[in-house]
Formats: sequence, structure tokens, C-alpha cells
Amino acid sequence: MIQANASTAWPDIPYTAWRESCTALHLWSQIVGKYRLAHTPWVNHSWHATLYVTPRGLTTGPVPDGARTITLTFDFCDHCLLAEAEGGEHRRFALEAMSTAQFLERTAQVVTALGGHFDIDGRPNEVVDPVPFAKDTDVRPYDAEAVQGFHQALTGIERVFAHFRTAFLGKVSPVHLFWGSFDLAVTRFSGRRASLHPGGFPNLPDAVTREAYSHEVSSAGFWPGGGGIDEAMFYAYAYPVPEDFKNQSVLPAAARFDDTLGEFLLPYAAVRSAADPQADLMQFLQSTYAAAADTGGWDRGALECDLGVPRVPRAVRPN
Repeated sequence: MIQANASTAWPDIPYTAWRESCTALHLWSQIVGKYRLAHTPWVNHSWHATLYVTPRGLTTGPVPDGARTITLTFDFCDHCLLAEAEGGEHRRFALEAMSTAQFLERTAQVVTALGGHFDIDGRPNEVVDPVPFAKDTDVRPYDAEAVQGFHQALTGIERVFAHFRTAFLGKVSPVHLFWGSFDLAVTRFSGRRASLHPGGFPNLPDAVTREAYSHEVSSAGFWPGGGGIDEAMFYAYAYPVPEDFKNQSVLPAAARFDDTLGEFLLPYAAVRSAADPQADLMQFLQSTYAAAADTGGWDRGALECDLGVPRVPRAVRPN
């Protein structure tokens, strides 16, 4: 198991205490993510649109924008949005209490100042009763301490997710943050096509959902809270949902199946308070994947391998 240190401790991140700041960050991440989406060629399952955890925050990674390459990064250490272009040119503005409309305007300004073109779809996705970004003029708070705690949690979670990802020979996603639902996720694929997804997610085109779920998946992730759940939560689900999936035994003991969501859930607070949080989270990832793979008839022998170890190549099995 990965060794923990002071920088990856599991902070207390009670959702109700920073709900409004979390909502602001969710909407602002959609603006930044939509910039990447607008300029990056489509990659399977919308992987081209996501954000990535860094030691300082969340980033788009390099975005091709005409003749320029631009990266947008939420820096949760200095609390700014940083825009960078090749050659070292950069612009920034402070993350502070502001409206979503103000964040939109400031983001457009720093991108334009670097020679980029900021032309995004101006409507939030995957939220109920969305207000267009440019018309969302209510000032929202920015709780810097809470945001730092959230980022610290993301950093520790990403390490475990990334380690879990190494034990799979089949197709597996990066560990990335989907700004529509504002969750950090990692997904394994059986290699088989799935039945057509019915769609129906709020303010998300069905074509996007159906492409995302074009193949069988076992997915796990982390929400900071929201969408009817007022606490930080780990989740795991399968699509299509295999018969008897919900009745499988999973670990640790605090995990449960939620019939409304159709997913296994594990409170972040239960992981944080465990004697070994990383071990408990890895148990959840491995046992929920096994539940999906076993009930879904995946070829586990062909798809799985040992967890990766630094500097040690995977053993090649003879044919």
C-alpha cells in the first residue's frame, strides 16, 4: 500500500460548512472545463474534457487554441486562476468571493490576453434549473481554508485511485475530475459493448451520455457532497447493472448499497476515521469492482494483474 505522509492526511471536509463555496467552485470548474472541451478533439467517454489533480490544485492540462497552447489551473495554494501559454507567458486573477458572471468574464480576459479564443457554451451542465453563467450575478463566497481542505482530500484520494488503476490490463480511464457532476473518478471496462443508455441526466445531451456508456463499465469515484447528499462520499457502480449486483458483499463495513442512486456508497468520514484510510478505500475499490465483474461475467483472469510497484515491470504471462 502507498505510504501516507503529512501532505496526504485526510482532512475533515464537512459539506454543509462550505456548501456555497463548493457550489461556486463547481460552477467555476465548468467554465474552465468547457474551455478545454471547446478546443480539444473528442476522446472516448469525454476524457478530453476533464480536469486533473495537481499538487497545487486542478488543471486542464495543455489546451490547443489556434496557434497557441494554453493551460488553465486552479491554484488552491495561492488561490488564483492561472493561465499559462508556451514561452512562459502567463496571466492570473485571485480566487475570492465573486459571482459566476464575474468569474466567466475574468477567465475570458486572461485567455484572450494570451492570444486564445474563449468561446464556450454558456450553460451549466448536470445541474437542476441552471442559470446561464453570464446571468448568474449573485456573489458567492470563497472559503479558502475549506477549498484547501478539499484539495488536500483530492490529493490523497487521487493517490489511492491511481494505485488501484495499476491492477488492470484492460482499458481503464485516467483518474480525472468530471466538472459536470464535480466528481473524481476512475473507470474500468470489460471490453464489451453495452446496451444503449437511456440518457436523461439533467442538462446533458443524451448523445454525450450514450457515448460515455457505450461499453460496459465498473466505475468508482468521490463527491464532495451535493445532489441530495449532504456529506462527502465515495461511490461505485456498474453499467449495465448486472443482476444481483446490489446484493454482493463489499468492504469496508461502512459501505452500503443505495437503492435510490443504484450505487454502493462509502462515507468519506468513515474512511477518514479509519485506522488505515488508504487501506479501507482500496478495499472499497477492489470489492465493488469484484462485485461488478463477477455478476457481469467479466473475464477477470485476462483483465487483471497485481498492483503496480515502482521500477518493477509487470510480469508477462506465457500464452
